[in-house]
Amino acid sequence: MPNPTGKKLALITTIWGWRSHANHMGERFLNGYPLNGKWHRPQIEVVSAYVDQRSEGDLSRQRAQKHGFQIYPTIAETLRLGSDRMGVDAVLLIAEHGDYPTNQKGQKLYPRYEFFQQIVDVFRQDGTAVPVFNDKHLSYSFEKATLTVLASKELQFPFLAGSSLPVTFRLPPLELPINCVLEDALMIGIGGSDAMDYHALEAMQCMVERRRGGETGVRAVQLIEGDEVWRAGRDSRWSRRLLEGALARSDSRSGIGLSDGRPQDLAHSGELEQLVENPSAYFIEYNDGWQATLLMLNGAVQDYTFAAKVQGLPEVQSTQFLLPPTPNVTYSACLMGKVEEMIVSGRAPYPVERTLLVSGVLERCLQSRLSGHRRLETPELNVCYQAPEASHFCGAPE
Repeated sequence: MPNPTGKKLALITTIWGWRSHANHMGERFLNGYPLNGKWHRPQIEVVSAYVDQRSEGDLSRQRAQKHGFQIYPTIAETLRLGSDRMGVDAVLLIAEHGDYPTNQKGQKLYPRYEFFQQIVDVFRQDGTAVPVFNDKHLSYSFEKATLTVLASKELQFPFLAGSSLPVTFRLPPLELPINCVLEDALMIGIGGSDAMDYHALEAMQCMVERRRGGETGVRAVQLIEGDEVWRAGRDSRWSRRLLEGALARSDSRSGIGLSDGRPQDLAHSGELEQLVENPSAYFIEYNDGWQATLLMLNGAVQDYTFAAKVQGLPEVQSTQFLLPPTPNVTYSACLMGKVEEMIVSGRAPYPVERTLLVSGVLERCLQSRLSGHRRLETPELNVCYQAPEASHFCGAPE
């Protein structure tokens, strides 16, 4: 099929198997995706790929043969198409899934930073830099994550990163007013691993960054677990009213309703404490004196919801970050739509600093847990930026 823009895309990934991120993100550029009630075919062509590990059920060779691109043995050859000069117009970096070690904090040591550095080495050597998308957090290390953003500023290439949750559909389609005065905010998520908890943290961040004055960075974090989470609620460290607002947006509440269909008030009945075997709470203190809370409630819900109290609005504002089911996971199409927008326009639709800050918050929270759940001051997380005027989620009000 003709490529109207002539844009060529390189896909750099750890593995390419069924339901891997390369499968349900990268393949949007091979087959297209649903957009605004139509089947959209990107004006971009995948011309090369690098696959670090060939897992059982690898799809890369079959996809290369079907779609006419080549798989190269190194990242440099992938960007140069086997020649001695840059041959692509954009890079999709997907380092998620695969057989990699785990550190003491429980972080999977995916080689995102190492892959990124090899990409940037080609940019420097060839004197040409192109847009890059990095799936999920920038690195398990905040220091390494910072270096990726610094490199993008130095070489002046568009850089987009992060989770699909900030751009997926919202039920209802809530957009907090830009420069609003936030009084309190609470996110509910599921997970238990750094990969899943990252989704919840970035979903929360894409909401709270819209507060008055813009993002100012984070001065301290704490991660607590078990009965301490419920005790913190009784001590008003997090809001029962916001818990109620967030739970009311969930479509997957568990417990009595699963066995006999009775409705239940998880926020006030005490059943929540029985359903969640190992709750955790992330307390994020921002440099402007404001705080947000993430509760991970495995066993009670199976989705991601958010609630906030906004000054001047009488009711709690709340929404669900909708995750359409597998295997199609349409939320990944929402994210790839933003990647395509960046490649075509040459501008990232929202700042990579959001992902940088959340990468650091997650790492420091995991350190808090490793350090006996202590509160940790984080002067290094002095990441400041302005949220975009529009939230960029699928189905956003125009």
